[in-house]
Amino acid sequence: MIAETTVAAPRRGLRPARFGPLVALVVLLALPYWNLTIPGVFETAINKPGTLQLLALCLVFGSLATGYDLLFGRTGMLSFGHALYFAAGVYGTDILVTKAGYPLWEAALLAVLGTAVLALALGAIALRTNGIAFAMVTLAFAQVGAITIGRNPGGVTGGEEGLPMDTAGVPDALVGVSNTVNLYWLAVLVAVVTVVVVHSIAAAPAGRVLSAIRDDERRVGVLGLDPYGYRLFAFTVAGALAGLAGVTYALLIGGATPHVAASDQTLTLLVMVVLGGPGTRWGPLIGGMLFTYLDYRLVAFGNSEAVDSLPSVLGGPLSQPLFVLGTLFILAVYFFPGGLAGLRTRLGPLSRMLPSRR
Repeated sequence: MIAETTVAAPRRGLRPARFGPLVALVVLLALPYWNLTIPGVFETAINKPGTLQLLALCLVFGSLATGYDLLFGRTGMLSFGHALYFAAGVYGTDILVTKAGYPLWEAALLAVLGTAVLALALGAIALRTNGIAFAMVTLAFAQVGAITIGRNPGGVTGGEEGLPMDTAGVPDALVGVSNTVNLYWLAVLVAVVTVVVVHSIAAAPAGRVLSAIRDDERRVGVLGLDPYGYRLFAFTVAGALAGLAGVTYALLIGGATPHVAASDQTLTLLVMVVLGGPGTRWGPLIGGMLFTYLDYRLVAFGNSEAVDSLPSVLGGPLSQPLFVLGTLFILAVYFFPGGLAGLRTRLGPLSRMLPSRR
């Protein structure tokens, strides 16, 4: 019996769930090779440029939500201005390539570093406050950034019309519809980097301090640690990750548009994180990808013949993507308050009640 127990223990450790992230990554990398059509889910086959671009956008916003969760879910900081750093990555890359003539990779590196410095400088000011005051200060900074972009100082931002990217400084492998697959793989890489950075911080001693700050900041101070320094570190890293997502987004849409700096962009990030599960391992990534997918697909659904044929009482609301998204979000929060990441835990008791197969 002892020998049987010794042999069985490692088998229990080799659970399929441990290989889930690796399997998911392999599937994501292999999608461009699948000429598979899923009616009702995607308009074209999976390996077509339109579908790959949608999936790439889902990965970009999933990465953005994962970085934002480092602030909100893991450190307990409610920022209403995170869109500023996303916009800094988008516009920084575009301006350096289009206006300054930098090659793409140099522009991307400078944009991410510049975004990190911006987050460090503004975070050093905003983190002198807490709670609602902190949220309002971050919102004020973001509004200043949005107004500056809209006013087009020196003609560098393009104002309300945005700024198309000059492809002369972009490698040929990332230009054109036929190279959408390369942009998709770039989005996969950015998602992997973001997840690795956030999870590495969460698993490190600094991550445990951040969790302690979220639960009781005063106790962390009593223990002799500096909450301000740790919060500033999380704020800066989250800003840099937002800038990295912004670089990829600028390449995907071929430039920069003012809506990336709008205040509702941060509110959307908050919805993504809450939908997926704040402070969880994969929740923000899943929530960001799912929300982005629904945001784009519900536009086509609202203009479909099925909705047009409904009575105006139903067809009117269903034709508005925000109405459908809001309804789904309310239902998700009501039935799954811990987010989609907590779905397995909530369904655990139900699965144990079902008769097991021998």
